[in-house]
Amino acid sequence: MVSAVQVCCLDLVMDSIWATVLFTWVVIVVYPLTKSLYGYMRKKGLGHSKTVYYNRKVIHILTGGLAAVLVPYLFSSPLLPAVFAATLAVLTYLPHRRNRLMYWFQVEDNMYEVHFCIMWGMVITLGWVIFHNWWYGVIPVAFMAFGDGVTGIVRNVLYNRRNKSWIGNLAMAAVTIPIGYIGLGYTGALAGLIASVIEHFEVTAMIDDNITVPLTSFLTILVLQLI
Repeated sequence: MVSAVQVCCLDLVMDSIWATVLFTWVVIVVYPLTKSLYGYMRKKGLGHSKTVYYNRKVIHILTGGLAAVLVPYLFSSPLLPAVFAATLAVLTYLPHRRNRLMYWFQVEDNMYEVHFCIMWGMVITLGWVIFHNWWYGVIPVAFMAFGDGVTGIVRNVLYNRRNKSWIGNLAMAAVTIPIGYIGLGYTGALAGLIASVIEHFEVTAMIDDNITVPLTSFLTILVLQLI
């Protein structure tokens, strides 16, 4: 008969395997994929800033978004996803600290990609701890990854600089509202709508939409569930 300890150990082993697979995927996207994409776009005549912004959104979608959606199917607890996110936060922070930026997606002006990693781990963990249901944390992270990724790409196509246009927010709502509804019904849809509005505003240089979008949508879901 298999004991609870053996089951726990087996779960930890499987979680470790999947965390390694996802980490490897992130490394592939961040290094050979988007670095090559940077070179390709630059050869096509795109400016450095615009190319970097595209790459940041590609990373949003292919790493943070894809990994978040897979978490409920691959992991038994939030422990290793949280460790995974914290490790990536440190690895994206160190180039800023050492003044050796990964030029194809990092910028001197901000460390928003670090915020992305921190909020990814925190919100997914809170969703599991509070609700014991992955999707309450995954959906707000999906808003940040897919929704903000799409709005960034739309704005980058329309403008030659980073800005906050409502056209981008409409594109984001077209993504987040269906995601929210599919995941959590009308509660998720409302959270997706609110996230799309909140994304338009930045509180300070240190509190960007990678913080406000997942946090606001998570709190919206939490309050609606409580009442």
